[in-house]
Amino acid sequence: MAGTFGNPEVVQEEVDILIIGGGMAACGAAYEIMPWIGAAKEAGVDITVKLVDKAAMDRSGAVAQGLSAINTYIGPNQDPADYARMVSNDLMGITRDDLAYDLGRNVDDSVHLFEEWGLPIWKTVNGERFDGATWPKEGGKLLKDGGEPVRSGKWQIMINGESYKWIVAEAAKKALGSDNIQERVFIVKLVNDANDKNRVAGAVGFSTREDKVYVYKFKACLLVAGGCVNIFRPRSVGEGQGRAWYPVWNAGSTYTMAAEAGAELTMMENRFVPARFKDGYGPVGAWFLLFKAQATNAYGEVYMQKNKELLNDYPPYGQAAVPASCLRNHLMLKEMKEGRGPIYMDTVTALGKLRETLSPREVKHLEAEAWEDFLDMCIGQCGIWVGENIEPEKKNSELMPTEPYLLGSHSGCCGIWASGPEDVGAPTTEEHPDKDKIPAHLPQGWNWGYRGMTTVRGLFTAGDGVGASGHKFSSGSHTEGRMAAQSMVKFVMDNKDWTPTLDTPVEALVEEIYRPVRTFLEHKDYTTAIDVNPHYITPRMLQFRLQKIMDEYVAGVATYYTTNGHMLAVAEEKLGMLKEDAMKMRAKDLHELLRAWENYHRILTAEAHMKHIQFRQESRYPGFYYRMDHNYVDEENWHCFVNSVYDKETKQWTVFKRAHKDLVDKSKLFKPAAH
Repeated sequence: MAGTFGNPEVVQEEVDILIIGGGMAACGAAYEIMPWIGAAKEAGVDITVKLVDKAAMDRSGAVAQGLSAINTYIGPNQDPADYARMVSNDLMGITRDDLAYDLGRNVDDSVHLFEEWGLPIWKTVNGERFDGATWPKEGGKLLKDGGEPVRSGKWQIMINGESYKWIVAEAAKKALGSDNIQERVFIVKLVNDANDKNRVAGAVGFSTREDKVYVYKFKACLLVAGGCVNIFRPRSVGEGQGRAWYPVWNAGSTYTMAAEAGAELTMMENRFVPARFKDGYGPVGAWFLLFKAQATNAYGEVYMQKNKELLNDYPPYGQAAVPASCLRNHLMLKEMKEGRGPIYMDTVTALGKLRETLSPREVKHLEAEAWEDFLDMCIGQCGIWVGENIEPEKKNSELMPTEPYLLGSHSGCCGIWASGPEDVGAPTTEEHPDKDKIPAHLPQGWNWGYRGMTTVRGLFTAGDGVGASGHKFSSGSHTEGRMAAQSMVKFVMDNKDWTPTLDTPVEALVEEIYRPVRTFLEHKDYTTAIDVNPHYITPRMLQFRLQKIMDEYVAGVATYYTTNGHMLAVAEEKLGMLKEDAMKMRAKDLHELLRAWENYHRILTAEAHMKHIQFRQESRYPGFYYRMDHNYVDEENWHCFVNSVYDKETKQWTVFKRAHKDLVDKSKLFKPAAH
């Protein structure tokens, strides 16, 4: 029977494996899993799978609008160990080498598949650069056949990527089959098993188009719903509201659903504050790496040279050949705080120098790329340039550090503590003074049998979900999804006789999910203006409150990314009250119901971020945030992972340390400190 807004139809389904999400990691899993399911069938185990996406796979996830580069491609002449070193250095020394190395030795295969599926990748042929449409006519080769990509940095290669996600999603959909894909369903809650609280047995969500609630049971689940944006007040407000660097539909669902299911989180204090073109959030990577542009203060001074002595305050990371992203921000912020802004990208000089060394054809191609770089992945920046009469060869553009974002696949490494590979020498025990503070039910070491599985049995993750291993980007997220697919099939085969049993009645789950709808229907007639009502709060207003708290107390742009223990205590109290008020959110339609649940996910993710910053008593990421009461990097006491678990019954966090260990020698990264 068809449901109504106040009385939704309930659809129940049982599968063996559920994939939650539609981005690059989900597409990787969808592409990879069917041959392994076929192999399981030959071994006598029938496995069913379903992918559920909040949006539509063709344009969902962080790559939705496209990209102009693949940021992780190792190639035949580089070492995955060097990639692991780069990841560690950019994230100030605290990453898991096992995860980074494992990704580095596998990622190229996904990139070769992208090219095979039709993604145009730039090539260098006889010393000249050609885009993806031109090199075949010039005698170039595919990457897998020895073609030389055009690199815009040590690990990045240029592409014509406006249809990147379409291409990858098409391959995933063909592999998985349309009958195994459910789009426009927002999964909002995982359900633990009734007989094992440290095991996941189901998930529940609702259709964003119809009055339906979906309840799934499964043996294994891949949770890959992206990172988190819009927990901090954005720089773009008023007429610019809605613009952000990271896609606005990434609401922290991965972190919140995993935390509520009991999964251990890691490095949630880590954040990414990208320096981007002001107001449009346009990407800068191609300008720095391909065009070799430099950033200056208002007086034309290159602040990376002018302020380089500041890097010596953060040994050994400040002595790396390429300073960490946060330290580059740190040097920029000094100029802004001392009144030498605005900060500019010197596009005029960069393009002028390129004309001195490149052929006229290459110069014309690169000038077109200056625009296409934005058209590929951030079309709003083109609007800014057009509206402000900016021609990059004639006029420089402003840069600005944005509001903070939480993610695990870019220059950030927050996420979920996940099982790594077993063949790279990762720790298998915990040996450090605080080991007794780790909750006893959690596994020791860095692997527990299934690559990509969280500390909750049956719950896997990849991409932005896997913490302590950033710089995966699009290709790495796809690769991690593929690795998780293999592991999930193995897990299901090992547990083929197990039957999931939900620990919560379906009726109670439906009631909880539709609470904002019930609140609206019960009280909507109390006032004549439905947005003004003492019985509920709109999702839009609640999001403003969250962003104000985080911005003013948890090191947002309002305080130049600074905070201290007292400010965090205020934030903790206010977030606690906000969680209570979130139970009073209303939903006047399905769109608001989606917004209400996205807000709930954002609040818990924000709370995790705050609790981790509160626990880590140092400023590990200067330029991303400063704890002014501990404004230093403390290698002796805090060169460790900060992890946590959340108790959904008591609504309390337990935060603790795990030991860090280098599996790859990092000494070659650094030169001696200047003082």
